[in-house]
Amino acid sequence: MDEQEFLGEVQRRAGLASVREAEATTGATLTALGEYLVGYEGLDLASRLPEGLATTLRREPPDRPQIISLNDFLFRVGEEEGTDPDDDADPTEALPRARAVMSVVLEAVAPDEAEDLRLQFPSEFAPLFE
Repeated sequence: MDEQEFLGEVQRRAGLASVREAEATTGATLTALGEYLVGYEGLDLASRLPEGLATTLRREPPDRPQIISLNDFLFRVGEEEGTDPDDDADPTEALPRARAVMSVVLEAVAPDEAEDLRLQFPSEFAPLFE
């Protein structure tokens, strides 16, 4: 799957109006994902994604997760998308968009890698993978 196919799928699954919105949502979700994954999990995943999207995951991995809950993850996605933190937005508003990105990520990698990624998250994160 190349970058344009990936973004097109995110746009379609999230019901976004443009590829630009899909780029923003994808970048935001991958940023949050990179802040969650520890060790070299992010780098491993990056090696399996289209080059233009993988850059976000290629940063120095954290020693421990910077995100500790689904709410933190969704807040971070909204923050990266440009949601104003002062407008009392519900972090779960980012869930359908983040879920769309995660579903395309899981489809873009091999089944064993998809399962390995899912296992990095506690059960609280299950809504990201529905």
